[in-house]
Amino acid sequence: MTIRVLVAEDQAIVRRGLRLLLESQPDITVVGEAGDGPEAISLARDLRPDVCLVDLQMPRLDGVDVTRALAGAAVRDPMRVVIITTFDLDEYVYSALRAGAVGFILKDSGPALLAEAVRAAHAGDAMISPSITMRLLKQFGPIAVPSPRRPATPLTDREIELIKRLARGRTNQEIAQELFISLSTVKAHVANIQDKLQLRNRTEIAAWAWENRLVTET
Repeated sequence: MTIRVLVAEDQAIVRRGLRLLLESQPDITVVGEAGDGPEAISLARDLRPDVCLVDLQMPRLDGVDVTRALAGAAVRDPMRVVIITTFDLDEYVYSALRAGAVGFILKDSGPALLAEAVRAAHAGDAMISPSITMRLLKQFGPIAVPSPRRPATPLTDREIELIKRLARGRTNQEIAQELFISLSTVKAHVANIQDKLQLRNRTEIAAWAWENRLVTET
């Protein structure tokens, strides 16, 4: 299966570089390029790519506004948006994830991580650059998206085990291996957890876990 990606980046030379990096992967193709926020929204809605790779700072509308328009809480059929940026600042990460992004990658992370972030988004996972993942999640609690502090339907022991691993940044495949269950079972658990906690994605589940002290620094 080929993953169809839209690249939104205002600098043409950077946009071209991102296209070359992504299309060097056998399973990824770039179906469109946008140079500013409104163009990114328009192309995304027309092309319906599997993943939108969106620069944080763009003319007319920034990456957070684009994300909110394509993947926000009010969007009926949200897309999968990965934010790319040179700015390693928590406030930007918080804003992007709360707007609906499923990934936040620094531009200097390298081609392998960029491709991995696209694949993770396509698979329904979330990925944040390793340099900021733990710092982000440990601080996420005070501004986490609104959610019940306790789920209406109690979480099972297995679901709690899965949440703890998810909050530590494990992928579905890693969780499946660690818990000795199938990948489809992991996905089913994640769906059940989202339903119980009334959350939309893995990032929000991880934030909920840190907020409710299911995981700690140690």
